[in-house]
Amino acid sequence: MARAQHGTTSRAKSRAQSRTGLLPLAAGILSAVALTGAAFATVEAAACTGSAQYIRHDNHIELVGGCVNGTELPATSGTRQANALPENSKP
Repeated sequence: MARAQHGTTSRAKSRAQSRTGLLPLAAGILSAVALTGAAFATVEAAACTGSAQYIRHDNHIELVGGCVNGTELPATSGTRQANALPENSKP
């Protein structure tokens, strides 16, 4: 009889643990939906005159249009080749 009670107790524990396991899952899904909604709202609120597009020139690619103005970007020091590796990279 003690054996039967032990089996019933372990099933009840298992059910309780599965219910508590759903709470973090639901919280994760809810936060993902909320962040996705916030991202869409942010993009919709941005007042861009036109969509941006990349234009390839002979030796560089240029972003034309969109919300980014070139004067708002920080100045760079020097030029860099497209196939050059960063200084701290290992070959």
